[in-house]
Amino acid sequence: MQKKVALVGRILLGLVFFIFGLNFFFNFIPMPPPSAASQKLMEGMMAVGYIFPVVKVLEVLCGFLLLTGFFVPLALLILAPIVVNIAIIHFFFDLSGAPMAALLIVLMGLNAWAHRSVFSHVLKAKTTV
Repeated sequence: MQKKVALVGRILLGLVFFIFGLNFFFNFIPMPPPSAASQKLMEGMMAVGYIFPVVKVLEVLCGFLLLTGFFVPLALLILAPIVVNIAIIHFFFDLSGAPMAALLIVLMGLNAWAHRSVFSHVLKAKTTV
């Protein structure tokens, strides 16, 4: 049962990032307009030029990795700061996306828990080397 839940969580997380990452490039899902505060933030990031394309390529790549089951811990590690930023934006600037941000946090937590043996090494306070 636990393996099935982890598999469903991995597939859902992979689908979210794969589909919404591709949507940035191909615009096949109309997105609701952002709030005024988040619009300013988005304009600033778009003005830099490279941030959104790099993040969206990483989302598509990591979503694909999650869907295929290859390098899952690496994909989760790369997606972690992206999920944190999505959560901050939606919890503090644009509450309309808060349910999706909360879902991403739950799915990331579920996947991290499923791979806790890998991540336990990262959380050691002191190493022998």
